[in-house]
Amino acid sequence: MSGYSKGLNRRKRFLPIVVLIATLGFTASPLLTSGFNGFTPDQFPIPQVNPPVQPAGYAFSIWAVIYLWLLIGASFGVWRAADDPNWHAMRLPLAVSLIVGCFWIIVANKAPILATVMIVVMTAAAIISMLRAGHTQPWLQVRPIALYAGWLTAATGVAIGVIIGGYAILPAQAAAMICLVGVVAVALAVQSARPLEWAYPAAIIWALIGVIATNIPSSNLPVIILATFGIAALTLRASKSLKTGATP
Repeated sequence: MSGYSKGLNRRKRFLPIVVLIATLGFTASPLLTSGFNGFTPDQFPIPQVNPPVQPAGYAFSIWAVIYLWLLIGASFGVWRAADDPNWHAMRLPLAVSLIVGCFWIIVANKAPILATVMIVVMTAAAIISMLRAGHTQPWLQVRPIALYAGWLTAATGVAIGVIIGGYAILPAQAAAMICLVGVVAVALAVQSARPLEWAYPAAIIWALIGVIATNIPSSNLPVIILATFGIAALTLRASKSLKTGATP
């Protein structure tokens, strides 16, 4: 066996442990910080009070499900799938996303622009991991990553929208609408690449429901209508794929 092959095999054996350690660090990060329920108004030159792109606070409770599911999947990956080739391709990008995520809350509470760059990296890596994941044990392998990647996709749009409004690049309303369109467009593209993974659009739909809840008190119809359209498009795409049994 060549030195390269030996090195590759060592990496394959090591990566499941890296993913588990990264997952443990990521899930512990809220306990080691003050937590995060959205950017605060005083973090921007133009204070963003209830920005229309940001979901209602309750929507962030999805993190409890994401943390637990990722932890279960990573533990199973070490315990029963460490040498399973169906699991290997998705591990490196997942580890990258989680390692960056370990520091995200600390950064987000102090430096929104850097945090936005970080969440773009986290999202891209999570989506790559989801698309690379195998088709065995979907509830333990691809599905927790899909839920994580879906929420990150929505959160990236939210972060960019708040930055755009907070630094007066565009009014908050325009920023919200542009970013919602972007989130839905990215989501539909990712769905097309892995159409049977309903957890991905489910997380984005949950975020869009939170956006609607934020905008109902102010009767912000343009944003409400746009978010509703996004929910309908994602739901229709997912239901059609599940009904036809389209293969990824």
